[in-house]
Amino acid sequence: MLHVRHEFPTPDAPFFAANSPGAAIHDSVRPQANEPVVLKRKANSFRDTDLKDRLDALGVNRVVICGAMSQMCIDAAARAAADFGYAVTVVHDACAARPQSFEGVDVPADHVHATVMAALGAFYATVRATENVWTESGR
Repeated sequence: MLHVRHEFPTPDAPFFAANSPGAAIHDSVRPQANEPVVLKRKANSFRDTDLKDRLDALGVNRVVICGAMSQMCIDAAARAAADFGYAVTVVHDACAARPQSFEGVDVPADHVHATVMAALGAFYATVRATENVWTESGR
């Protein structure tokens, strides 16, 4: 397994500040001793990182994506992975979204999440629940 950790590149980071709880990988999915971690500074996990090189060196042709935020990092990483030719699975109930606003329209987090998952599922990814991903993987 390979993990991606996000840090904002500036000291005025709103959340993913270096060495802060916001940039830490949650204990429930903490990498094991031999699992590599890619540090990213943009929403797209492939941009300005060695993620693709690492995946290609391992012979990976399928990626499973989960995390936060659905409308930013999940969306960007899934689309990039698909564009690079990987088979992409997004684990929808292991992703999170925040409410958004646009031109006076407030969009609740569950609607943001559902919209992103629907868009990804239409072309870029297979969108599955955690239970189905575990069952399909034989775990």
